[in-house]
Amino acid sequence: MKERKIILPEKDMPRRWYNIQADMPNPLQPPLNPATKKPAGPEDLSAIFPMALIEQEVSSERFIDIPEEVLNIYSMWRPSPLYRAYKLEEALGTPAKIYYKHEGVSPAGSHKPNTAVAQAYYNKAAGIKRLSTETGAGQWGSSLALACNYFDMECKVFMVKISYTQKPYRRSMMEVWGADVYASPTEMTKSGRDVLAKDADSNGSLGIAISEAVEDAAGRDDTNYSLGSVLNHVMLHQTIIGQECHKQLEMVGEYPDFVIGCCGGGSNFAGISFPFLHDKIRDDRKVRAIAVEPEACPTLSKGAFTYDYGDVAMYTPLLMMYTLGHDFMPPGIHAGGLRYHGESPLVSQLYNDGLIEARAYGQEGVFEAALTFSRTEGILPAPETAHAIKAAIDVAMECKEAGEEKTILFNLSGHGHFDLTAYDDYLAGKIKDVDYPQELIDQSIASLEKIV
Repeated sequence: MKERKIILPEKDMPRRWYNIQADMPNPLQPPLNPATKKPAGPEDLSAIFPMALIEQEVSSERFIDIPEEVLNIYSMWRPSPLYRAYKLEEALGTPAKIYYKHEGVSPAGSHKPNTAVAQAYYNKAAGIKRLSTETGAGQWGSSLALACNYFDMECKVFMVKISYTQKPYRRSMMEVWGADVYASPTEMTKSGRDVLAKDADSNGSLGIAISEAVEDAAGRDDTNYSLGSVLNHVMLHQTIIGQECHKQLEMVGEYPDFVIGCCGGGSNFAGISFPFLHDKIRDDRKVRAIAVEPEACPTLSKGAFTYDYGDVAMYTPLLMMYTLGHDFMPPGIHAGGLRYHGESPLVSQLYNDGLIEARAYGQEGVFEAALTFSRTEGILPAPETAHAIKAAIDVAMECKEAGEEKTILFNLSGHGHFDLTAYDDYLAGKIKDVDYPQELIDQSIASLEKIV
């Protein structure tokens, strides 16, 4: 058996984030004020975001310095390891080389602290004492709870109800770090009450939880809203992942032919792929970036590229993105972090320009891939990142059929230690594929026609 190797970059981790807006062939369309439908300016966002993050949101600078205080906290787990999956390669019988970046080594067990720490830092510097947020599977909520704990801030989390039920230990982790956690939709906000009035048994969604968190933040001067995905500054903070991979692969003389990440709001995929897309756009490197989503919530695969709200109650600015419609209610699949109706505007523009690809998978195949990975590499992946594993395995098998020795890189964005209920269900034969009916997607998208 080949020796398992951990590949670490040079001693110093990247000290700047990479901003892909500087290199995109087509710029983003501006966000729109939800009331006036006119381009939103800094004053429209300042009620819930600090100015430093607003400036990052619209920046066209190629690199933005990471504050020393943020770097100091990053150094608790960064640089994260890059592994070559020798045993997985052997089990598949593929000539492809498979590498994975293990972001599950962070204290919260996922990639999410990369932006949570940065957002808490900038809010603290702006005098904010409390952050309000949503979370799906709980990886983002636990990461922000951790970050708020570091900066002595309060944290309020609206956790999507189906995930609150499925993943109780994620809630426990948030509470250990001092956060207040509520199953969304709640009776605490107007947006939550409106949803419950229509469906008292609502499983919730990220769109609903965002509405509740924004409403909570807008109602208090000491509180800002914090988002774990979608927005430009969140994508920016995650690019430390791909930059580390770049250095790590250089150390072994490799460059990826494929870069793969699961995709809900887009931060995981953006984090690993954007530094390589820099090479593709500027230097014409032949790298293929694949965003992987669930068939139950196929935002890129079946959504429309148009302006839409980021939340159900229509509080957020309108963003030009791939969307299934802000009132889309995805099924209660175990990959709660991928149950979002919209997509990052940056990822959406890149997909619309043909610079990235998308694949969608059902739950059964995703969990089968997760077990294959766990039984070869020994790491239990979260259901969300198992989508990336499924795509990496498929690409590796395509290489086997073609007799091609390609290099595959994917982001193992979080461990699945708190997702064992999902694995119990799979092993008991209770996990079934959910292919959301096209007619319901069409109805949801049709409702967007009169928005702008």
